[in-house]
Amino acid sequence: MHSNFIGVIISTGAVAYSIITLLPVDLILHVGSAGGYAMIFALLIAAVLWNLGTWWLGLPNSSSHALIGSILGVGLANQLLNSGTAGGTSGVDWAQAQNVLVTLLVSPVIGFIGAMVLLWLMKRVIPNPTLYQEPKGETPPPWGIRALLVFTCTAVSFAHGGNDGQKGMGLIMLILIGVAPTAYALNRTMPDSSTPAFVRTVGDAHTVFIAHAQGANVTPEQAAPVLTAALRTHQADKPQVYAALDIVSADIAQQIKDYGAIAHVPAAATRNLRNQMYLVYDTLRLLTKDPEKAKADFPNGDDKKLKAYQGLLEKGTRFIPTWVKISVALALGLGTMVGWKRIVVTVGEKIGKTHLTYGMGAAAELMAASTILLAQFKGMPVSTTHILSSGVAGAMAGNGSGVQVSTVRNIALAWVTTLPAAMAIAGVLYVVFLQIAKALG
Repeated sequence: MHSNFIGVIISTGAVAYSIITLLPVDLILHVGSAGGYAMIFALLIAAVLWNLGTWWLGLPNSSSHALIGSILGVGLANQLLNSGTAGGTSGVDWAQAQNVLVTLLVSPVIGFIGAMVLLWLMKRVIPNPTLYQEPKGETPPPWGIRALLVFTCTAVSFAHGGNDGQKGMGLIMLILIGVAPTAYALNRTMPDSSTPAFVRTVGDAHTVFIAHAQGANVTPEQAAPVLTAALRTHQADKPQVYAALDIVSADIAQQIKDYGAIAHVPAAATRNLRNQMYLVYDTLRLLTKDPEKAKADFPNGDDKKLKAYQGLLEKGTRFIPTWVKISVALALGLGTMVGWKRIVVTVGEKIGKTHLTYGMGAAAELMAASTILLAQFKGMPVSTTHILSSGVAGAMAGNGSGVQVSTVRNIALAWVTTLPAAMAIAGVLYVVFLQIAKALG
């Protein structure tokens, strides 16, 4: 549990916000509205219902799949309800969804093949016959093997905390931004000394915006709608968009300069400033998502100016307080302590036709930890359970032990059905909650 806790605490939050980015833009901008609250409750309840159901059946379900499916369901429902009005901003960011779904699809394959290859290498590099034998009753393994297993178990626990914990952080931050925007919509921990650097960075970005605006005429009233339209169509490389970026950025810099720092922004101005920063950040992310194209579009170091500005906007709006990390770490650790047995029995005893050897367990765990940490570095959510299950199956296949087809079929069935089931549950709940919220005013 300690390594799990540490993994959550030192995580960056990149995975949390990569999931939040899947949500419709208009719901994020108005997270404190009736639609925002309906979204939050639909996401939470749909994911919890599906996770509890699969846990009760003992199936190694993915909380990542359930949460992402819930987000996609809310996005689709919101888009259908707002067809012809909010347009694409009311739906799912399918470009981001594709990146996330590909990661979820590929990671178990990496776990399977990687564990199989790693076990093959271990047998040649560490020719200790005891390492490749099944445990003998209650007899503990030799000290060297025990140390190896403690290390690999700790690595999986640490990686699990760092990746899975961030999903809970993202949802908590959505709730906090909705119910207490004054305290959590902006990163008020940024020091006053950061203001001059922020203003200077906006000034650097201003030169880039003006050069690409090509004299386009956009009024202050038109700026935010122009950026919203760019996010809706995913077409930001237009003179009008650069002109709008310049206008909104100048307003952001002036407000922060007038107030002295983000920490001093008054309550009445908080939500509007956050929305402005969010619009500019997401538009810049659209313009610079391909590093090579960004270098070509913004030569002579202009791409670095935009990335520096984007980084400060991210720091100002996308943060996770320490107390949220601690709360999620405790909840994740306690949940694992209470509900571990059903899943562990399935993964450890029902995937293969024989008992795991020490080496097979070490190979599966080491590969799972490596894959999860790589995904975390890339800011992508993955399923610890599915990667570890695939790793065990790969180690079984590599050892020639064989796998239990029925268990693997049930795991695959849970993997395939989670996304559409969670989407359906969340979509229906969102529509119901939205109608209730509107009825209650």
